[in-house]
Amino acid sequence: MGAIVAIVGRPNVGKSTFFNRLIQRREAIVDAVSGVTRDRHYGKSDWNGKEFSLIDTGGYVLGSDDVFEKEIDKQVELAIDEADAIIFMVDVEAGVTGMDEDVAKLLRRVKKPVFLAINKVDNAKRSADAVEFYALGLGEYYELSSINGSGTGELLDALVEVLPEKEDTVDDLPRFAVVGRPNAGKSSFINALIGEERYIVTDIAGTTRDSIDTKYNRFGFEFNLVDTAGIRRKAKVKEDLEFYSVMRSVRAIEHCDVCILVMDATRGFDGQVANIFWLAHRNNKGIVILVNKWDLVEDKETNTMKQYTQKIKEAIEPFIDVPILFISVLNKQRIFKAIETAVSVYQNRSKKIKTGKFNDVMLPLIEKYGPPAYKGKYVKIKFCMQLPTPYPQFAFFCNLPQYVREPYKRYLENQIRENFDFTGVPITIFMRKK
Repeated sequence: MGAIVAIVGRPNVGKSTFFNRLIQRREAIVDAVSGVTRDRHYGKSDWNGKEFSLIDTGGYVLGSDDVFEKEIDKQVELAIDEADAIIFMVDVEAGVTGMDEDVAKLLRRVKKPVFLAINKVDNAKRSADAVEFYALGLGEYYELSSINGSGTGELLDALVEVLPEKEDTVDDLPRFAVVGRPNAGKSSFINALIGEERYIVTDIAGTTRDSIDTKYNRFGFEFNLVDTAGIRRKAKVKEDLEFYSVMRSVRAIEHCDVCILVMDATRGFDGQVANIFWLAHRNNKGIVILVNKWDLVEDKETNTMKQYTQKIKEAIEPFIDVPILFISVLNKQRIFKAIETAVSVYQNRSKKIKTGKFNDVMLPLIEKYGPPAYKGKYVKIKFCMQLPTPYPQFAFFCNLPQYVREPYKRYLENQIRENFDFTGVPITIFMRKK
């Protein structure tokens, strides 16, 4: 499992600046995905060769300060539950505030490593002011300035020391994670497949506590099913399930091969479903979308499957080559078809195309419709190949890689999809100098 680090603290102490600084090195490389704007609250970072996921809890809060006080407690508790380590950020200019003390009180009870980071310390006077934060009772602190980056190194050195080592997964079976927002029918879907009530399913959001793996064999194909329902504290977490399901899904998605995204037909493809979708996309996982509770959609005449599918595709552009199935877990409609589809997406994700064949198909298409000239220069693509990575990535070798624009890369991607079946799998295209 990759480690998860949560950044907590009240608004405007500089959490986001710090977060962006940590992920920017990576994000620029990792996120070269066309046409997608994503929330910036989740990213990957690494330090001294240790990789971890970073979650900026602050970004999930809307509303004024008094609303925030209630929210911040919730978020700190969620972070405490989910993260392997916590960075608690405070602001030296403001000094110790009542809200900081509340957070510190929650954090003092935690068995997990907590790092107190004092932001905006950019001169000696402020460094002297930082001493008052000892009053929070969290021991040593780290002084930093997230704007110019000073001090972040020491904090990260200490942080990666305490992060858990990667656990080796025991079996190499493909992992299918069942993800989606609470109450979309994830556990019921797994129950229906397994045919036994291994999970207790009730109508209260959040009865599944942790993601649970189930070995499953169907169509002579064995895999692990990962159920990620899961909101832990029913009493405390009522409304704000958003942050939590994202936290939950992060872990499951990072460690699976295919995400089976279950959505509720009556609620539509809303922002939270979209968040989980892009999370899977950004991690280069196979994706299958299951529209559950289709039997409950009243107005079937105007709301046909075709129109509904179209709506989802508009929401996930440009990556629309994704299987969308309409199911009813309750009536066991098409649930095995769903697994069959997930298996074929898994096979697409691990597909390797021989270089000779790939060139035979792609070069004539490039010949017919080459990259448009840019600043009067013509780009010539001479050779292309699939890279030896666990998911589909392709390199096209040419004289002026920097002049190939997004729309042309999309053309190449569409041609690859038309000629080789990569349904359900994100594709990355690199332009390289030959």
